[in-house]
Amino acid sequence: MAIVRTARRARPPREGRLPFDRALRLTALVCMFAGLALIAFFAFGMLSGIHEQQRLTDGWRAQLARQAPPPVSAAAPPPDLMKPVDGVDFAIRVPRLDYYSAVKEGVDLSVLYSSPGHYPETPWPGQAGMVGVAAHNVYWIDFPQLSKGDEVDLETRYGTFKYRVTGTRIVQPDDRSILVQGPGRHLTLTTCWPTWAGAWATRRFIIFTDQTWPVPPSNEQHLSS
Repeated sequence: MAIVRTARRARPPREGRLPFDRALRLTALVCMFAGLALIAFFAFGMLSGIHEQQRLTDGWRAQLARQAPPPVSAAAPPPDLMKPVDGVDFAIRVPRLDYYSAVKEGVDLSVLYSSPGHYPETPWPGQAGMVGVAAHNVYWIDFPQLSKGDEVDLETRYGTFKYRVTGTRIVQPDDRSILVQGPGRHLTLTTCWPTWAGAWATRRFIIFTDQTWPVPPSNEQHLSS
């Protein structure tokens, strides 16, 4: 009986694969170094931001040490104190998270890389309406850990204002309804969602609070968020 042998496919010469192998290794090396460069860039930006945040917060504390605010917040904040000093509006304190930081004016990335920011179109603490504060949660404050009843304080040059968390919501980045003004005195905190995504986050995590101290004037309708 005849044996039929299958012919083996000839392998391409080794010399012909060398340029392809070299190009593949070069591409892998380029991708690896590009990834390392991105990690280094992010780490440098994070460390720079932390350093700048600490500098701003230390400057704020030094300013209050020189001129302490009144123990009881002013009913009507002095207009000359409702403006940034060295870029800082006021400070935020979150007891549950053991967090304290100066808050700058504005909410663009040049502000938020180093500190929380005050939405310029919203009132200042002590004024009727809703104060808006934004922050990156990746390395500043993990807002989603807060729950109903937790305290958030805003420390100004004219006194400290205390708020209690009333609820949370996840919204689209272009949802401006969360900053619509209404009756009562409130603080709204915004940050990125998911929490790990930072600047690439696709949604926003919102925390609503009501002012509890000083007690808002009785002639202002109190509306919980």
